[in-house]
Amino acid sequence: MKRFLIVLLIVSLVMGLVACASNQVEEPVVTEEAPVVTEPEPTPEPPPSKILINFAVQADSTPALEKLVEAFNEQSEMYEVKATIMTNDSGQMHDQLLNSLSSKSGEYDVISMDVVWAGEFAAAGYLEPIDQLLMDKGWKPTDFNAGSMDSGKYKGKNYVLPYFPDLGFIYFRSDIVSAEDVAILQSGDYTFDDLIAMGEKYQGEMGTKHAFVYQSKQYEGLTCNLNEFSGNWTDIEGGLNYMKQMMDKNLTPEDILNYTEGEVHNALLNGEAVFARNWPYVNGMLQSGEHDVKVDQIGYAPLPKGGTVGGWILGINANSQNPEGAKEFLTFLAGPEGQKINAIEGSYLPGFNALLEDEEVLAANKLLTDEGFQNALARTIPRPVVPNYSEVSDIIQISAHEYLSGNSTIEDAVVRIQEALAE
Repeated sequence: MKRFLIVLLIVSLVMGLVACASNQVEEPVVTEEAPVVTEPEPTPEPPPSKILINFAVQADSTPALEKLVEAFNEQSEMYEVKATIMTNDSGQMHDQLLNSLSSKSGEYDVISMDVVWAGEFAAAGYLEPIDQLLMDKGWKPTDFNAGSMDSGKYKGKNYVLPYFPDLGFIYFRSDIVSAEDVAILQSGDYTFDDLIAMGEKYQGEMGTKHAFVYQSKQYEGLTCNLNEFSGNWTDIEGGLNYMKQMMDKNLTPEDILNYTEGEVHNALLNGEAVFARNWPYVNGMLQSGEHDVKVDQIGYAPLPKGGTVGGWILGINANSQNPEGAKEFLTFLAGPEGQKINAIEGSYLPGFNALLEDEEVLAANKLLTDEGFQNALARTIPRPVVPNYSEVSDIIQISAHEYLSGNSTIEDAVVRIQEALAE
């Protein structure tokens, strides 16, 4: 009996355990997954802003300046050039630059200068020497236009590179002037008397109003023109007489004494003038084909007593806040790439000598292969080579303009100009 009870107890315990086990429902195991962390997409960094280089430059009537700045800005990763357009009156531009440079302002990094300003600016410490730049680029001064480089050499150091060399010469209507007179003009073997006679002969042909237009306002252009009329100051009275004679014979516009380069090229391009004294840049305007007078209606000739050497040069402001950028832009502008753009787009004479034999440059610039222009290039004359050029030029302009406008005698004008040149 006792054994029976023990067995029954064991069976009861086993049955209880089985029942408990059967009542337990196994819960599914839920594994919590770690939340997916999405990394935020990196915000694209804005392109680094380029360092601004300010270029002080005279207005350009051709597409060249715009193309130069555009080309540099596209290729430079660090710098962007802004052209600050200044007046085309060279005297006013000189004073604007002088006011800025003399205050040691860094508002301009690279500056364009008339060839006669460089000595003054270099002597005053306003320009940065560029000899190291030339060495770094493997360039020699002889790689560039000699006249331009000479104008910016001071106490044995180089301070400038050429923007474009220049010279004064005559544009004439080859569709009006006879073939015989064309040959005479192109040769340069003629006098101002001959030129005046041609003016009288052709004035009024094909709707023209004036025989002659040239720069005669009281500014630097008048100094250049009197230099040419007087044969580099060898006959000041004769030069003034020729200018006055053209006015008195009504061969020039009534307001010729207000004419600068702009008025002169407008008169030529609009078909108003037979003969126009100007610089090479006008050929770039003719090449555009956008004016009444086209390039195939124009011929080129030396002035009877030679054309004034001119041109513009480039320097770095000694107080530039971005000297490395200024150097980069200067080397582009004066080097083969920039000078080629200037020559093709603006018909400017290249200051980088190797381009004078470049086929694309020669094809784009009729001047460089023209007989009359080549003769003009061989007959250039300098402006007064004096240490106080601005003062001397001012006296020349004032004296000549007063005489031509009837406010002084020719004797007084000649004396004052001679005294200024002798100082």
